[in-house]
Amino acid sequence: MESLDSSFRDPSGYVFKLEEKFYRAIHNSYKENLDLFENSGLYSELLSKGQVLSYDTLESSKFNLTGDYFRVIFPDQLNHISYPYEWCFSQLKDAALLTLDIQETALKYGMSLKDSSAFNIQFHNGKAVMIDTLSFEKYEEGGPWIAYRQFCQHFLAPLLLASFVDVRSLKLMQVYLDGIPLDYVVKQLSFAKLIKPMVFIHIYLHAKAQNKNASNIDSIRKNISKSSILGLIGSLKSLVNSLKWTPKGTEWGEYYADTNYSDFSMDKKITILDLLLDELKPHTLWDIGGNNGEFTRLASNKGIECLLFDIDYAAIEKSFLKTRLENEKNITSFVMDFTNPSPGIGWNNKERLSIIDRGPAEVVLALALIHHLCISNNLPFHYVADFFARIVSKSLIIEFVPKNDSQVQRLLKTRDDIFTNYNKEFFEAEFTKFFNIKKTIKVDNSERFLYLMQKRNS
Repeated sequence: MESLDSSFRDPSGYVFKLEEKFYRAIHNSYKENLDLFENSGLYSELLSKGQVLSYDTLESSKFNLTGDYFRVIFPDQLNHISYPYEWCFSQLKDAALLTLDIQETALKYGMSLKDSSAFNIQFHNGKAVMIDTLSFEKYEEGGPWIAYRQFCQHFLAPLLLASFVDVRSLKLMQVYLDGIPLDYVVKQLSFAKLIKPMVFIHIYLHAKAQNKNASNIDSIRKNISKSSILGLIGSLKSLVNSLKWTPKGTEWGEYYADTNYSDFSMDKKITILDLLLDELKPHTLWDIGGNNGEFTRLASNKGIECLLFDIDYAAIEKSFLKTRLENEKNITSFVMDFTNPSPGIGWNNKERLSIIDRGPAEVVLALALIHHLCISNNLPFHYVADFFARIVSKSLIIEFVPKNDSQVQRLLKTRDDIFTNYNKEFFEAEFTKFFNIKKTIKVDNSERFLYLMQKRNS
């Protein structure tokens, strides 16, 4: 039994892993709140809305637990974990609105969220869902919503910066794990944005009160009615709903509309990939640099659990909106630069796992990517092959894009061609140190090749 480093801060319980399954042990100190959560009707309503994970109840005596734990629950298992600093704008917005909806519902049943961390939200079967059922506590009449400050730092602050300043501000969540400081947000917003009534209240005045009172602003509030808290929730909902970010066609957001592929060669590429996936029949697939997910969806439509990664916020935004619109179950989209992938961070660098530690995937797709890694980022083939071998458990499907390809020539227009080893022969030589090449397929009417490679010793 292995306890997870991500849950050690919670005195009410902790998550542990046993035989590749995840469980949560619940401390006796949380018994009253859990009874209220389950018996008041709150759990049933949230479950009916798909806003929390379902779980089975198990006897703690069946597990070798150390301490005063009265209950073990076995939740619906997540296929993967993502973090707020890996989300696009609409993912974070959906997570924010979900948190507010849950708080509103909790008050109806005499409970309240004691924390509103964005890390309590995951994307499961294509939609946001709360995973921490120990975040609820009995509502005390006259008391404040103690998670208000955390909500503003975890959700409102990054959304405001993304909407009003730059969407790349969302990456600040990787630096500020307990949310972006409100006084920092004040300094980034223009006067015109800052004096908007709800921004002025939830950010400027909130930050001012925090700085004046070293402790949480909520600790000085007394005799706050439930209706006032509901009004606060309504105000936050209105503000979050008003925030927009529209993708404007960034460098690679429309990659496949600007390529040397003809319709014929693109169809051939799709056919080749389709046949390879039918041959491999993987359970999990990662699409690295997958743009807005055209090829990811070819896999997801076969029932394969797919993770889509791209550096471009516009591409991931489009992919997520499509997932939400079409109710796709097998795709989760990540904003990620694989030349600087998510590391292990937090306490002891273990609270939040690196993307490598969240793998490997059975199959990795790396289509129209190698030239960006090797020419744009000056990465030798050997380093790229070594990295892919770390995130692949079985097979790699990779596309080689030659130097005479229009997209490579586009990259070389802005730099000296120092890439004397960038050729098909050297690519194969370096990758065969980690993989066995099973198939090499030329894409008709193009100069590109698709490779099916099997990881050595897999």
